[in-house]
Amino acid sequence: MRNITKIQLGQNGPLVSELGLGCMRMSSIWGGPTPDEAESIATINEALDHGINFLNTGDFYGAGHNEMLIGKAIKGRRDDAFISVKFGAIFHNGQWIGLDLRPMAIKNFVNYSLTRLGIETIDLYQPSRMDGSVPIEDIIGTVADLVKEGKVRTIGVSEITGDQLRKANSVHPISALEIGYSLADRQIENDVLPVAQELGIGVIAFANTAEGLLSGDMKAPLTENDYRNHFSRFQDENLISNLEKVAVLKQIADNKGYTPTQVAIGWVKAQGNHIMPLVSMSRRSRLAENIAAMDIVFTPEEMNTLNTTFAVGAIVGSTYLQR
Repeated sequence: MRNITKIQLGQNGPLVSELGLGCMRMSSIWGGPTPDEAESIATINEALDHGINFLNTGDFYGAGHNEMLIGKAIKGRRDDAFISVKFGAIFHNGQWIGLDLRPMAIKNFVNYSLTRLGIETIDLYQPSRMDGSVPIEDIIGTVADLVKEGKVRTIGVSEITGDQLRKANSVHPISALEIGYSLADRQIENDVLPVAQELGIGVIAFANTAEGLLSGDMKAPLTENDYRNHFSRFQDENLISNLEKVAVLKQIADNKGYTPTQVAIGWVKAQGNHIMPLVSMSRRSRLAENIAAMDIVFTPEEMNTLNTTFAVGAIVGSTYLQR
């Protein structure tokens, strides 16, 4: 397993690993069980050992559990880690009930995050999304004040439109945009991605396998208790049609000696040096596979086949990424 190389996060941003580690699944999601904590900490440390320094969390993941977990993992090796924290989402009894992006709330959130993480400065701090309840100028302006105070190093944003990205960047330079992006979800190519590239903003791309659709393991129909049944992409004829597209991905992966998941991650990386795939994992056994995906090189024919098969709109039905 090789060490990960570094890329620059945005035009004038810090150097970070070309692959990011999403830590969300190391905590209870939607009230589910919490994965083995010792294995999660070992996964973070092995990732750091191989140069994956970008650790992504949210102060609402597991009601703070995720930040405390990361704090334990990086104790004694703070300089090895680049910590990205999202804020603003409010949960009650495991259910999302809204956003709180008031300046007063942001100033409260950051202090709790710093304490749980056991650090003095958050490397990248970003609102989890915008809902229009608080002006962007007030949200970004408040985080900019935290930069001046030394509590935050750089500012990011998450799941926003191109116009919102421009406005945020006009208040304070934005280092990174975190947003869902995959072969199956390419709608941001028409709006957000061009703005990010124009402004020199790095892109942190999550959901590279589109909630497992591109993993090659999904079969129709899904089991009754699968949460993805709530989204039309995974229902009835839609899922059957979508899996026919995935069969093309599986064939390319098989020909290249990789898994469909690796090819899906590799495709995201191939979209530009300013784009970082963010991969969620909670077990060390996944590290080698995901790191190997960074080495995939596509022929022009393979890239054309993938881009044609998974053109914008080719995957039918909606998902939580389309809101």
